[in-house]
This record gives sequence, structure tokens and C-alpha cells, in this order.
Amino acid sequence: MKNIYENIIDLKKNNLKAVLCTVVDTKGSTPRKSGSKMIVCEDMTIFGTIGGGTLEKTVMEKCDDVFKSATPQLLTFNLTKDLGMVCGGSVDVFVEPLFKLFKLYIFGAGHIGKALTKHLSGLNFEIVVIDERQNIFADFNSDVVKINSCPFDTFIENHSADERTFIVIATTNHTSDLNILKNYINKPYAYLGVIGSKRKAEEIKKALLNEKLLSEDEFKNIDIPMGLDIMAEGPDEIAISIAAKLILEKNKLAVEIKK
Repeated sequence: MKNIYENIIDLKKNNLKAVLCTVVDTKGSTPRKSGSKMIVCEDMTIFGTIGGGTLEKTVMEKCDDVFKSATPQLLTFNLTKDLGMVCGGSVDVFVEPLFKLFKLYIFGAGHIGKALTKHLSGLNFEIVVIDERQNIFADFNSDVVKINSCPFDTFIENHSADERTFIVIATTNHTSDLNILKNYINKPYAYLGVIGSKRKAEEIKKALLNEKLLSEDEFKNIDIPMGLDIMAEGPDEIAISIAAKLILEKNKLAVEIKK
């Protein structure tokens, strides 16, 4: 039988959402003691136990909030008063998400893409970097999913986007950027941005309007040039300006999700 940590590794490998529940403190008589752990999967499958019965059932119900918000919680229960259990003690259970709430697709593993992964590490994004070139990920952030030698169209066809997906387009050429953009403009997304100058923005806008792929008002939903205007110079500063915009949009969306 796999231990709790082996199960966590399997869940992460298979990109499955789960919540880890850990007993962090107990007082008096309780079913399990500090350190007891239970994993709750999105389909309510569990691994391990924190004591069974009403306590476990109640904690599992609370996990639904964590699946929606990806926000850790500390739950405190008086077993008799709160849950009607005869144990008489109290339990603190820390529940934490084993997944990232938001997905970020970065098309292009060049200087900007690489710098972005550095500045966005640990900020609740599941980051996937896609590039058509081989051997492009030397010295790249190890915390991200790296997909090379993959045609952009193939990736888009096989990986869905939704209202929590952030899309950054920063490939090596204008044609690739435009083609990727065309693939996403009529799909759900949280953020859609393209690297480039104001002149490039006008050229892309003209192309999309001429092909009647969107309206002028709909074009305003695309962040091009990407990022906040901080007079950025060089890959790191440009990446920071983009990261700041992504964080802003992520946090606004997180507030809406928690309502």
C-alpha cells in the first residue's frame, strides 16, 4: 500500500486536484493525534484517515471550499459541542490545496518566457511553457512544465483552456503569435496577451478586424502590448511588467471566485 507522500506524487504526476488534511493539534480525547493525514480528491476519494466518523465527514465537506478557492484553512472543532462526538476533546485540522488555482500557458521559451517563469514562481500559477524548438529549456525554471519540439497548433488542440487560464504569447515571430492568438480569441480564458510594440498591436488589430474574427470592442480584451507600462527595458523588466499585470488579473479573479 502506498504511503500518503507516494499518493501525493501520483496525484501531481496525473495533474489531479486534491486537498491534504493534517491534524496539527489535539487536546483531550481524540480519534487521532497530531500528524495524522488524509488526502481528499476532487471526486471525494480519500487516502489515509484523520479519525473517521463525523469529524472526517465534516472536514471532507469543508474541502469543497478549498477546491473552489485553492486557499488553505485551519479548522478547529470541539468534538462534543461542534460534532456531537463522545470523545470530548478538540482537534485542529489544517487543510491545504495540492494544486494551483490558475493555469498559465506561455508560448515561447525565449528570454521573456524564461524570465516570466522566474518571476511568477510560487504565485499560484500552474505554468506550462511551450516551444516548437528542440533543446530550448537549458537552465530553465525546474518548477514549470516544459514542452518542446511541439507545434503550437498541436498543443492548443490537445490542451483545453477555461476561465482560469492565462495565456501569454511570446514566440519568435509575428506569424506564430498571430496564429496562436486566432486560436484563442473565441475560446474561454482569464487573460490573453501578446508581446510586441504598439505598431505590432495595430497590425494584429487590422488583420483580425479585416478577417472579421472579432469586433473593435472585443479586441480591447487582448493585452497587447503585454504588461503594465513601467517603461521596461530588457527581458527581466519586461517580464516583471507582464508578471505584474498577470498578478493583478489573477487577484481580481480570485476575489470573484471567493464571493
